[in-house]
Amino acid sequence: MLEIALSSEAPWPEHDWEALADRAAKAAIDRTPHGELLTIPAAVEISVRLTSDDEVQTLNKQYRHKDKPTNVLSFPMVQPDLLETVTANSDDGEVLLGDIVLAHGICAAEAAERGISLETHATHLIVHGTLHLLGYDHIDDREGEAMEAIEIDALAALGIADPYMIDED
Repeated sequence: MLEIALSSEAPWPEHDWEALADRAAKAAIDRTPHGELLTIPAAVEISVRLTSDDEVQTLNKQYRHKDKPTNVLSFPMVQPDLLETVTANSDDGEVLLGDIVLAHGICAAEAAERGISLETHATHLIVHGTLHLLGYDHIDDREGEAMEAIEIDALAALGIADPYMIDED
């Protein structure tokens, strides 16, 4: 069973971000071999923090040694190859899958640039971040293409167009 622990602070606008994050994370997980995480008795928790560019820049510098803000950061708490073992053997019936952090200014600017809503872009980034928590990455082309395909499928299930389509006029 998936649980979303969401915190939101200014300048993020009022919205039901928890429901949005829940739908996005479920759509992502359901399209991976880890889909059973949505139905197991253990509580599988993802923490989502919607915050400022400054906070994300601090985290990015501290953990990735990159002194700049970015749209989304993901901090997995479980190694992907141990995910099944950890969920099956969780003593308290809870597993913290990891944390996803979104930077408002970067997200809002990217959404405006693409002509989409902040909510739509945040949905995409939460899908993306959830896949990182499950061990997906885009370091090499093959892995990146596999991750993109899952994102496109998950977003389509949520009624969101392929974010990787490039409009070349």
